[in-house]
Parts: sequence; structure tokens; C-alpha cells
Amino acid sequence: MQHFQHYIDGVFSDGSAQFESRDPATGQVWAMMPEARTNDVNAAVEAAHAAFFAPEWSLMTATARGKLLYRLADLIAENAQTLAALETRDTGKIIRETSAQIAYVAEYYRYYAGLVDKIEGAHLPIDKPDMEVWLRREPLGVVAAIVPWNSQLFLAAVKIGPALAAGCTVVLKASEDGPAPMLEFARVFDQAGFPPGVLNVITGFGAECGAVLTRHPKVNHVAFTGGPETARHIVRNSAENLASTSLELGGKSPFIVFEDVDIESAVNAQVSAIFAATGQSCVAGSRLIISNKIKDVFLARLKEKAEAVVIGAPDDMATEIGPLCTVGQLDTALDLVARSKGAGAIVITGGQQLDRDGTYFPPTIIDCSHAPDAPCLTHEFFGPVLSVLGFDTEEEALNLANDTAFGLASGVFTKDLTRAHRMIRGIRAGIVWVNTYRVVSPIAPFGGHGLSGHGREGGMQAALDYTKTKAVWLRTSDEPIPDPFVMR
Repeated sequence: MQHFQHYIDGVFSDGSAQFESRDPATGQVWAMMPEARTNDVNAAVEAAHAAFFAPEWSLMTATARGKLLYRLADLIAENAQTLAALETRDTGKIIRETSAQIAYVAEYYRYYAGLVDKIEGAHLPIDKPDMEVWLRREPLGVVAAIVPWNSQLFLAAVKIGPALAAGCTVVLKASEDGPAPMLEFARVFDQAGFPPGVLNVITGFGAECGAVLTRHPKVNHVAFTGGPETARHIVRNSAENLASTSLELGGKSPFIVFEDVDIESAVNAQVSAIFAATGQSCVAGSRLIISNKIKDVFLARLKEKAEAVVIGAPDDMATEIGPLCTVGQLDTALDLVARSKGAGAIVITGGQQLDRDGTYFPPTIIDCSHAPDAPCLTHEFFGPVLSVLGFDTEEEALNLANDTAFGLASGVFTKDLTRAHRMIRGIRAGIVWVNTYRVVSPIAPFGGHGLSGHGREGGMQAALDYTKTKAVWLRTSDEPIPDPFVMR
């Protein structure tokens, strides 16, 4: 039995309470996690607030901040396997994915380390002859960063990296589902040499920990990744402290395939889009919108590949799909499949819980061609479930793609360049991948429209979003300022 601790003001400590964490692959309790209550949250925010104003951080040069971020990146790379093993154990995400992803997370911190001394102000050509006016970019203050359990080291990096680059301080709330890798990340961060309180890592449940954090009067910005319903609570809470928000929420992303594609290549991309990470990804290509001219051939090949996927223990490098993270996700998947079948959708493969210990659910394909109102088309499974619709015209494909309240990601597969540009222009989503899918980089921003949230993470703009502008006026005339009440 392992025991994890919070990281507050540079000190590791137990929370006010503890809770059990279960291994999704076995259902067995393997660790005890600290549970942050109101006093723990207050302590973390107060530590971040004090660190923000302390000269050790507030007067640190941008160059020095960048060196600390470079050091952090190196330490993440050195500890990637330990962090990956913990994420696999606590969330069920397969080791081949956690290993590759966490190794790349270091590049995000290196990117923001390089941006630190490039967050610049501006000189204004003001219309007053005896004035100099310039703009300073200054950090927002204390950032509450809230991440879900899936891809959590990555989703934390796109918040912590730009926030620290801008000079903010952070309270990171790890998800109560699988927080082990973030609590271990705090130990890695502690070795980098940042002043105490610059980053604080806690975990706990939304009703107390999350609510107290997001409405705390000393929190200036809330950066959240998760579902729309939780985001609504956060926005309501932010009315208490008037904190700004950036929300990266769910998706029901269209994966559009035209008849001129290389079928094998597009099938492989669709397998990656929906079955990678066991479908537990906000950008999962969960709606296949495919030309009726190739639909049958495409689905037959896709079914073969889905049924050949290796399902097994997440810590086995041969495993391609592991368990779902929680029992709640499994129940949601089973319910949505049942209701979709009731609406007339046809399950091509999968759709039932596997007969083994743990929360295993197989790759599932559901044909909704005769069930346009099936719940699987509108609800995010957060699992390896693909819903399929056919189309006859480009206009129909575009309409189907945009027939969603979400708007995070999308994929377009075609050899017709002009058609691709029309689709790029017409799709309402924050990301459009053309003839590829699930490609990310610290250089490129990502974020959504509609119920997929607002704000962008990644890229230069993310660092600027953690700053505010200050206008500075300097009078250059040596003449005394005249008495404003003396008429001349």
C-alpha cells in the first residue's frame, strides 16, 4: 500500500483526510491519497499568493525563470518512466502511451522556458507631444489549474508552463480519479529549485476542494480541463472572485472520410483517433462521417482491426487497449450503448463489458445510419466507442460534422486539396487535422468552440493569456503643470 501527500508551500504533508485509490485493471485498492478539505485549499492558495509577491519570485529575472523551467524539463525527462508507471497503475492508461507522452511533456516546459524572455511590452506613438507611453505585460497572479486524470502530465504542462513563464504562481488540483502521477510530479518539481509556494499540488473532491479553490478571493485565474457540467459550476464560482477562466472541455469530434482516400491509411488513422488511449481523450474522433461509396468496405476493414486489438494489462507493452479508468465510465458506456440500440442503432462489434476483472470495455463500432437521434451521436462516451454516419454529398458531410454542441477537434481525409480547404473553412472546431489525426506540439495552440470551451492552450498566445497589460504614462516636459482652476 502506497501513501501520497500534498505539496504546499514547498512542504509535503498529509491532507485533512485520506481516500482509497483503486487499480482499474484489478479493482483492488493500491494506494491512499490525501484529500484536501477547506483548510488545505486555503493553505495552498495563501502559499501561492505569498509566493507571488515574495521578492524571490516577483523580482526574479525572466532569464532566471527560464533556467528553472529548463531544469524542470530535464528532471521530467529523467523521471519519465517512474511517472509513466504511476499513471498506468492509477488510471489504467497503457504503459506504451504513458511512457511516450510523458517523455514528450518535457518539450512543453522547454518551449515555455524559451518563451520566458520574449513576453514583451510595447511603446505607443501617443498623440500627446510631451508624453511617453508604453505597455508592460505583468502576470495575472494566482492560477488555479484543474486537470482530469487522462493525459494529466500533459494537461498540467500546458497550464503550469505558460503560467510560470508569465510569472504567475499556481495551485494545481489533480483529479481525485488517479492523482498519483501529479502528486509524484510535485516531488520532481521540488528538485528543480523554484521558491516555495510557486507551485502547490493538491487533490480532493469537487464539492469541497474544487468549489473552495475556484471561488477563493485570492485566485485570479482558473484554467480547467474537464466536462461542461463541471465547467458551469466553475464559471458560477468565478462570479465570487471575478477570476478569468480558460476552459478546455469535451468533444464529439467528426472524422470525415471521402471516397478518394487510401482506405488502409484512413482506417489506421480512425483506429488511432478513437481507440488510442482506450478512447479516453477529449479529441477522440468519435463520429465517423463516411462517404456511402466506400462505407461498407471501410467498415469491414475497421471491424477487422477493432477485433484484432490486443486488450490486456495496462503495464504490458503488448497491450493496445486497457481498462476504463472508473466504474462510472463503464456504466456510462453500457447505458449509452443500450439506449442507442433502443433508438435503432446497430452494434457492428463490441458493446459489452468483457468477462474479466477490472473495468474493461472492448473497441465498439455503432452504425447510426438509420438512427440519427441515437444518444451515442451526441453524448461523449470517454471510451472506445465509434458512432458511424454515411453521407452522399460534401454539403451533407459538412452539415453532419457541425451537427454537435461541441467543437474541439475534427479530421478530414481526402486527396482533393480544394475540397479540403472548403472543409477547413466550414468546420466549426478549434482544430482541423487533414489526412492525419491526434498530432500535437507545444508550438501549436489547441482549444474549442461551443461546449468544448474557450481559451487556447499551447503556443505563444497561452503565455500571453496569463498576463495583463499595464499602461505607463511618463510626462517629458520640464514646465510646471499649470493650476487647472486658473483661467488663462
